Amino acid sequence: MDLYGAVETTLNDLKIPFEIVEHPPALTTEEADSYIEGIEGVRTKSMFLTNKKKTAYYLVIMDDQKKLDMGKIKDITGEKRIKMASEDSLMEKMSLPAGVVSVFGLLNNREKDIKVYFDKEITNESRMSFHPNVNTKTIFLNTDDVFKFIRNVGYDYSIIEF
Repeated sequence: MDLYGAVETTLNDLKIPFEIVEHPPALTTEEADSYIEGIEGVRTKSMFLTNKKKTAYYLVIMDDQKKLDMGKIKDITGEKRIKMASEDSLMEKMSLPAGVVSVFGLLNNREKDIKVYFDKEITNESRMSFHPNVNTKTIFLNTDDVFKFIRNVGYDYSIIEF
């Protein structure tokens, strides 16, 4: 099954409604935003991080206009050093290329070893948007359904303040 097809099938199986917008490939949040102007929902960015030894992995989801404070992430995770994971690690852990990281990549993580963090600020929004494992579509779904999806694919998540 293709990467998007797995997302669609899982959401349908969980009876989670969603809206899809198809668009040309978008590698940045700015590009993706230009295709979805006027549609309700917080624009998210998802960052895949790891510690220095590549023994722990983190998925951080926040408003795409916000800047990630690596010092705060280090404090939250208890890591001495934390960095963006390499493209190789992203492919190994989520079977995704760079530019399409989102909560839907968790479907591809067989080890279930990625810790998920949401910025508290976006959890108050009614809807969120993500790339659904491809950069030619943007998916919108209710925030509560994002959390339902995560729990149903076998993950816990933490809501933190940046």
